[in-house]
Amino acid sequence: MRCQKLWVVSFVCFIGSLNVFAVDWPQWRGTDQTGVSVETGLLEAWPQAGPELVWKATGLGQGFSSVAIVGSTVYTAGDVDGQSYVHAIDMGADKPKWSQLIGKAGAPGWGGFTGPRSTPTVADGKVYVLGQYGELVCFSAGDGTLVWKKHLVDDLGGKMPSWGYSESVLVDGDVVVCTPGGGQGTLAALNKTTGEVVWRSSQATDSAHYASIVKAEIEGVPQYVQLTDASVLGVALDGALLWRAERKGRTAVIPTPIVQGNLVYVASGYGVGSNLFEITQQNGEFKAAEKYATKTMANQHGGVILIGDYLYGYCDSKGWTCQALATGEPVWVEKGQVGKGSLTSAEGMLVLRSEKGGEVALIKVTPDGYEQTGKFIQPDVGKPMTWAHPVISGKKLYLRDQDQLLCYDVAAK
Repeated sequence: MRCQKLWVVSFVCFIGSLNVFAVDWPQWRGTDQTGVSVETGLLEAWPQAGPELVWKATGLGQGFSSVAIVGSTVYTAGDVDGQSYVHAIDMGADKPKWSQLIGKAGAPGWGGFTGPRSTPTVADGKVYVLGQYGELVCFSAGDGTLVWKKHLVDDLGGKMPSWGYSESVLVDGDVVVCTPGGGQGTLAALNKTTGEVVWRSSQATDSAHYASIVKAEIEGVPQYVQLTDASVLGVALDGALLWRAERKGRTAVIPTPIVQGNLVYVASGYGVGSNLFEITQQNGEFKAAEKYATKTMANQHGGVILIGDYLYGYCDSKGWTCQALATGEPVWVEKGQVGKGSLTSAEGMLVLRSEKGGEVALIKVTPDGYEQTGKFIQPDVGKPMTWAHPVISGKKLYLRDQDQLLCYDVAAK
């Protein structure tokens, strides 16, 4: 009995320690959509075996959803037993506390990539998640109660891209903004409480691809920026088209756009590379001028992060790359240490995660060269690919990999 009480006390203390320094990561690429965590007091180097694995959850199913974190709950999505679900997991628990149905399971397109591609968005006590076949569902964050459900094809007239809907939706004020694509408007805003359509971007009718919308303020005007296979778009908060820059992508256009001031940076894979556009406004009219187009960062889906004046990501066939934002030129390239994959950043460091083999590395954020300070191999690597992006929150590193979620302690000792 005494041992049992000690175990309970230890577990409660552990859960408390998870929350003391917790900083929420409520959506794809974090609160500010940059992929950069505001966490401090983290390890600058990892032990030879990697940081300590403090807990593991299973039962999440197949898919490529990363995690959203609010308070002591982690949210993700996956296909389980032939249906697609959103999961809520208490920190430290080995199974979800609740799982609720999103909709149809499976692998749109060729390749057998089964499961949701989108990361849940948590806002004001609700969870919003997009299934691979177009079901957009709102649940109560506390107990998973269904609030509303819409379908991007059946209800909004959208056209599903080849490998399924993949964006992580944006909640902004009273609306949920998403990308059904098609003739009624590339973008749509839905009332976040009821799911009713508030507006469509009828002046912009590009097809949906796989990137996620970001909110920005450019030339003093708040707007939504999205990347498709045909262009880069700036859409006003009422759905009006502010500007459009033609930019042809190939096969699958996936990485999230990056906005700094009046500069919009986009990248995609399949040999296309990266582009920088300068957005200006005169007498209420916006214009987009291309500053460069380069193959320096042909990034398929692992994402690109801007820190200071430099961009970091994996360039297909070349390796991990540091690119100068202003010129588009490569600063350094490293291919031999960690395979192609995704990344996140915190406190002047980058965590790199390979899509194959379970490699996870820690490197310094610096234009001076690739400087690795730790590397480990995660256990039980999933198949076919490890595409869920890593997340740092509450001094913990979260790695979603198919059926499992791994949580590592990365706090400085």
